[in-house]
Amino acid sequence: MMDRRTFFTATAAFGGACAVGALMPKGIAAAPAATSGWRRFKIDVEAAPVTASGPLKMWLPLPTQTSYQRVRSIRWTSESAADAGQFYDAVYGAPMLYAEWTAGKPVNPTRVVYEVETRDHAADLALAAKQRSMTPDPSVALFLKATPHMPIDGIVQKTAEKIVAGKNTPLEKGRAIYEWIVDNTFRDAEVKGCGVGDIRFMLESGNLGGKCADLNALFVGLARAAGLPAREVYGIRAAKSRQFKSIGASDNISKAQHCRAEFHVAGAGWVPIDPADVRKAVLEEKLPVDHPDIVALRGRLFGWWEMNWIAYNDARDFELPNGPKDPFNFLMYPEASHRGEWLDGIDPQAFKYKITSTEV
Repeated sequence: MMDRRTFFTATAAFGGACAVGALMPKGIAAAPAATSGWRRFKIDVEAAPVTASGPLKMWLPLPTQTSYQRVRSIRWTSESAADAGQFYDAVYGAPMLYAEWTAGKPVNPTRVVYEVETRDHAADLALAAKQRSMTPDPSVALFLKATPHMPIDGIVQKTAEKIVAGKNTPLEKGRAIYEWIVDNTFRDAEVKGCGVGDIRFMLESGNLGGKCADLNALFVGLARAAGLPAREVYGIRAAKSRQFKSIGASDNISKAQHCRAEFHVAGAGWVPIDPADVRKAVLEEKLPVDHPDIVALRGRLFGWWEMNWIAYNDARDFELPNGPKDPFNFLMYPEASHRGEWLDGIDPQAFKYKITSTEV
């Protein structure tokens, strides 16, 4: 590992740029050269965990490169940290800024500014409908595996088998699970943050309420149990939505984290979906699920994402670099550990961070 104290000497004035590395999450293609339809956002993150001094470790999620997202620049400063820099986890390639303060050292605010270009992400559903093979592409085999928070046996497998009974193609199975999620789950406003995605508990308890990291995780687990590679993609809303006020955010986006999902069809690629946002619109727009506007949204969010949102990573139950050996659920919020105790990254006031978005 490079000596990042040298790095800080070079960039203490803020403005040292970090070029985005070539390492990307498995299965995500590099950004194309086309420029039509792109919009640019500047995201400013200032994190000052509520503690006077170290030892402290902090992890801040960073944007990733995808076919629908281009990372143009990442800059940071964290002058009092003993070690800091851009890291990637070893399995998924999730990008993050890691900073560490030694015992007795003051913990000064860390600031990260990045610029990202996005464009709406759509699957070719006509092409996907022609693909009949259920043999997955070997390049996405990782996204068929169970994880500690996402089992694919027992009640998960039995539920998936019932949902996809009579469906023969990957697209048909993915559609059946998507429709089942919209019809059988609900958004629970009392759930803290985005939820935890404990899908076995959801199915065994019969409580199918939750938020995006619950409902979209349930889709992913059921899809994997049905033989479909699938993954959550963790990120943050960065702009108002053209569809509903409830599924957009702007300016201060400190509480705008949002998880989406997608499944893979061999020969056609990743199909983006977001059943959790359908249920969010039902709740927060106070519309019934059969309202024409909700029906239209439900149709759009199978195979399409509005990119007023920035993607961080698709890592689930993974090992944080320089973190504990126990699997970490997901990285979507700023996270920090002080003297071995986790701070509450879900609460910007308790953790003391602010994230702002400006469309350039």
